[in-house]
Amino acid sequence: MFRIWGKEMKDNRMIRDIVICDETDDTRTHKIFHALDQICYEFDLSVPIWLDATIDEFKRHAKARFYQDSFMDSIEFDYLEIQIIEE
Repeated sequence: MFRIWGKEMKDNRMIRDIVICDETDDTRTHKIFHALDQICYEFDLSVPIWLDATIDEFKRHAKARFYQDSFMDSIEFDYLEIQIIEE
């Protein structure tokens, strides 16, 4: 099972979170993108842009933070964080 935890953070506090489970036979990359799409749909957000710094962070720690500069729309929180919790 593949699980990703998505969190909205503001002032070092979690506003809301969700865990997305994916049991398909897709590649790891497809599962990550699909989970991010689901997280953004549930939180009613536009899908963020993967900046080079975000990609590097995700490769190293299996965790990424999307700040205001990754979103086309204005956001009401400090950042959206996704983290792989099970592969």
